[in-house]
Amino acid sequence: MDERVCVVTGVGPGTGAALARRFAASGYRVAMLARDEVRLEKLAAALPGAAAFPVDVGDLDTLRAVLERVRSELGAPSVLLHNAVAGGFGSFESVTPEALERRFRVNVTSLLVLAQELAPAMVAAGQGAIVVTGNTSARRGKAEFAGFAPTKAAQRILTESLARTLGPQGVHVAYVVIDAVIDVPWTRRAYPDRPDAFFIRPDGIADAVHHVVHKEPSAWTFELDLRPHGENW
Repeated sequence: MDERVCVVTGVGPGTGAALARRFAASGYRVAMLARDEVRLEKLAAALPGAAAFPVDVGDLDTLRAVLERVRSELGAPSVLLHNAVAGGFGSFESVTPEALERRFRVNVTSLLVLAQELAPAMVAAGQGAIVVTGNTSARRGKAEFAGFAPTKAAQRILTESLARTLGPQGVHVAYVVIDAVIDVPWTRRAYPDRPDAFFIRPDGIADAVHHVVHKEPSAWTFELDLRPHGENW
């Protein structure tokens, strides 16, 4: 792995774009995965070394084909950042099985496929990192999150299983709990009276993830909580 390659899923206007910018700035070639091709192409044009790979990660066969393209065009990734998320509100009475299964596929099953596709090369190289961005729904099932929290809890447990398997083989696996409202335009509109201290900045998340990826092996971490001081916890 002479040239470092990083795969980022869920490259939207907030955390995903910040992750892509942070890793591109430190010399990675960044494979950006998301559904919005126009947004990806625009971001790729602004980031030297970054490339757009439009895909719905819930379409597992297409995801596998895209990852093969990433390896062919950029090289074997040494870093995977799984930021893609499918969410929604609703109590158990209103959530449909189809919605739950769709969210599970994006949040959990795609992580399994990503790891199966990318981890072997990291193991062969004796180094690499997989970081999953999560939230507090991985730890608690609030009433209006019945169709979402179960998928994040499963995602965290799968990530822990990956960590226990891959850590001894030189691959650092971590779960980052984002316990905050992310500072993007739509959340500012939703919470117009909240102070800056209420929000977490995407660039701050990206800096924290970059630090986790590059931690010294004797001081790895599995789980990291991120929140602004204005968050009630």
